[in-house]
Amino acid sequence: MQQKEVILEGTIKAFNEKGLKFTMDDVAKILGMSKKTIYTVFRDKESMFLAMVDYMFDSIKESEQQIVEDDALSTVEKIRRILGVIPESYRDVDFRQLYLLKDKYPVIYKQVEKRLETGWETTIQLLEQGMAEGVVRKVSIPIVKMMLEATVEQFFQRDILIQSRLSYLEALDEVVSILVNGIVVPEAEGSTRGNAGRWQAKVEHGEQSIFK
Repeated sequence: MQQKEVILEGTIKAFNEKGLKFTMDDVAKILGMSKKTIYTVFRDKESMFLAMVDYMFDSIKESEQQIVEDDALSTVEKIRRILGVIPESYRDVDFRQLYLLKDKYPVIYKQVEKRLETGWETTIQLLEQGMAEGVVRKVSIPIVKMMLEATVEQFFQRDILIQSRLSYLEALDEVVSILVNGIVVPEAEGSTRGNAGRWQAKVEHGEQSIFK
């Protein structure tokens, strides 16, 4: 792992421990690294935080690819998992705090929005494949995309999850279950319905579904 990646992993841990209030000192302490060394890679906290967002989304895309390449999974199960995939190492991250980004770090918030709205090619291909196989209803893919995007963005715009005492994983798991159960042909769903929202069943790749 390169030094930049090491620092970003430390940033994720600091964010999870202290939320947006984490400091460069916190990251340095977690890593057992001098703050001076961190400054040779990132000029300030905001640039490091911005890089962390891209790093996490890139990791999610890698996890998506692993799901797509898993021949043991049906098309329906791939759709279930890919609609909200999160690497196992990020499952403890409290994404609920990201709603605070809009006011405190608008540039970073915009990047989160941008990453949420792009990179849907794999999901679209799976939905099209599911419709061709007759296991997914003939639905408007732009509408499906818009519904999931809008829901996730709401999670990041308000403290609704904190007020509801729901973790990000619990909320997204429910959203994915409702969405997929609405587009999958009942006869095709059979063996996978029981897994929706309950697949704490570890995935061999070390991920579980969640966000895009």
